[in-house]
Amino acid sequence: MAKFIHKPQGASIAFMVAGAVWFVVGALYGMVSAIHLVAPEFFSNIPWLVFGRERPIHVNTMLYGFVGTMLIGSGLYYVPALLRTRLWSEPLAWVSFLFWNATILSGPLCFSFGYTQGREYSEYVWLADVSLMIAVTCLIVNVVMTIANRAENHLYVSVWYFTATFLWTAGNYPLGNVMWHPATGAMPGLIDSIFLWFWGHNLPGLLITPLATGAAYYVIPRTTRTPLNSHTLSLVGFWTLVALYTHIGGHHVLQSPIPNWLKVVSVTDSLAMIIPVSIVVLNLWMTARGYGGRVWKDPAARLVMGGVVWYIVTCIQGPLQSLPYLQPVTHFNNWTVGHAHIAMLGFGGYIALGTMWHVIPLITGRRLYSEKLVSLQFGLITFGLTGFFLVLTAVGLVQGSAWHNGETVYRVLPELAPFYIARAALGVFILTGSLVGLYNVMMTLRRGEELAVEQLQRAEEAA
Repeated sequence: MAKFIHKPQGASIAFMVAGAVWFVVGALYGMVSAIHLVAPEFFSNIPWLVFGRERPIHVNTMLYGFVGTMLIGSGLYYVPALLRTRLWSEPLAWVSFLFWNATILSGPLCFSFGYTQGREYSEYVWLADVSLMIAVTCLIVNVVMTIANRAENHLYVSVWYFTATFLWTAGNYPLGNVMWHPATGAMPGLIDSIFLWFWGHNLPGLLITPLATGAAYYVIPRTTRTPLNSHTLSLVGFWTLVALYTHIGGHHVLQSPIPNWLKVVSVTDSLAMIIPVSIVVLNLWMTARGYGGRVWKDPAARLVMGGVVWYIVTCIQGPLQSLPYLQPVTHFNNWTVGHAHIAMLGFGGYIALGTMWHVIPLITGRRLYSEKLVSLQFGLITFGLTGFFLVLTAVGLVQGSAWHNGETVYRVLPELAPFYIARAALGVFILTGSLVGLYNVMMTLRRGEELAVEQLQRAEEAA
C-alpha cells in the first residue's frame, strides 16, 4: 500500500481516471434531465430522480467531477515536469484526491435525498464544503513546496495558472458558499444573491478557466514543438483575468434591486473580458501559426485547440448576454443553459480531455490504446455539443421573445417540445463520447503499447 501511495505521478493518474468516470456519471444524470423535459412522468414516483434533485448532481459532477478533476490530474504532472523536479509529496496529493472526490461523491449521495444548501453552483452541504477546502489546502501546500524545491528557475505561465487556481479558490469558495453559516450556507434576503453569484461566476472563471488555460499553454507548444509566442503576453492575460473576472457575477441579477454601482461594474468587466480572452487565443494561435498540421494530426492537441475555439464563442456570447438591453430576451431561459454548456463542456471539457490524452502516455510510458477512439470521442462530443448550442440558443430565443412580449408560460410550452426532443437525442452522443473515453483510458492503462526508451527520453526532454 505504501509503495502504491508513493508511486511517482500515481495521484495524477488517479485524478484523471476519476475525471473520466465522473464524466460518465455526469452525462448519465444529464440524460435523465433531458428525459424529464421531454416526458416528466417517465421517472414517476422515484423521489431521488426528480428533476430538482438530479439536475444539481449533473451540474456539480460535470463541473467539479469531470472538468475540474481531470485538469487537476494533468496539472499534477505538468507542473513538476516544467519545474524539472518531482511533486513535493505524493501522499499529500493522494489526501487531496480523497477529499476532493469525497466532495463530488456527496452530490449523488446527498442531493438525491434532499440534503442540499439549495443555491445554484453552491449546493454542496457544509461538510462537503469543508472537505473541498481541505483538498484545496493540500494542493496549495504541495504545489508551493514543489515550486520551492524546483530545479528550473523560470516559472512558465502554466505553473502560474495552476498555482493561482487554488489560491483564488481558497479565498473565493468560502465567501460564495457562506461557510460561516453552516446551517444554511446562505445570507438572509437579497444580499445572498450577491454572495451566490460571486462564487457562481468565479467557479468557471477562477477555477475552471485558469486550469484549462494553463493546460492549453502546456499542450500546444509541445505539440507544435515551438516556443510560446510571448511569455510576457501570457502573464498580461493572467493578471487581467483575475482583475476583471472577480466582479462579473452581478450580471446574473441585473433585474433585481442590487446596488447600481455593482450592476455597472459587473457589465463593464463582463465586456472587458475580451482582453484576457483575446490574449490567450491570439497567443496560442500565434504559437501554432504555420504548424496547424501538427495540431490537427494530434488527436489530443485537436481537442485542446477545439476548446480554444469554444472559448472564443463563449466569450463573445457571454459579454453580449450581460447587456441590460438584451437580458429581457436572453436571461432566465435556455439561452443561458446553452451558454453554460459551451463554456464548461466546450472550453473546459475539451481542454481537460485533450490534456489527459497528451499526458497519460508521458506518465505511463504507454501509447494510447487507440487514437481513433480519441478522434471518435472528439467527433461524438462535437456533434452533440454543437447541436446543444444551436438548439438551446434557438429555444431560449423562443422563450425570451414570447415572455418579453407578454405571452403566458403555458401557451409557449407546446412550442418548446421539439427542441427538448432534439436536446435529448443529442445528449446520447455526449454520453456515448464519455463512455468511449473511459474505455480508452482503462485500456491504455492495461494494454497500451509500451514506448521505447528513446521515445520516452525524448518526450521527457520535451516536457
